[in-house]
Amino acid sequence: MRGKIIFVSGVGVGYVLGTRAGRQRFDQMVAAARKFWESPTVQEAAGVVQAQANRMYDQGKQVMTDQVHRIGNKNGRAVDEGAGDSDKEEAWDTAVRRTQFPANAF
Repeated sequence: MRGKIIFVSGVGVGYVLGTRAGRQRFDQMVAAARKFWESPTVQEAAGVVQAQANRMYDQGKQVMTDQVHRIGNKNGRAVDEGAGDSDKEEAWDTAVRRTQFPANAF
């Protein structure tokens, strides 16, 4: 998708630079692009895409934070100074689950 957008942009720039129609045609193209971008449908779609990107960012951030804490706890380093018995119980539970479901079971 990204390649298509770059290609279309390149074609547009090439057309503008190579055209003999001049400034008037360029202004028409800019007005058409602006009209397209400001249409309610496009703005709604842009809002949906932005919301989805934010949601995916937040989920990825949470997954990475969880992984950092697990790796830190597995290596014996305290990532969170307030770690208590619940972390030990979670580590034990994780070890039990690993023996029940080996990595190649799925």
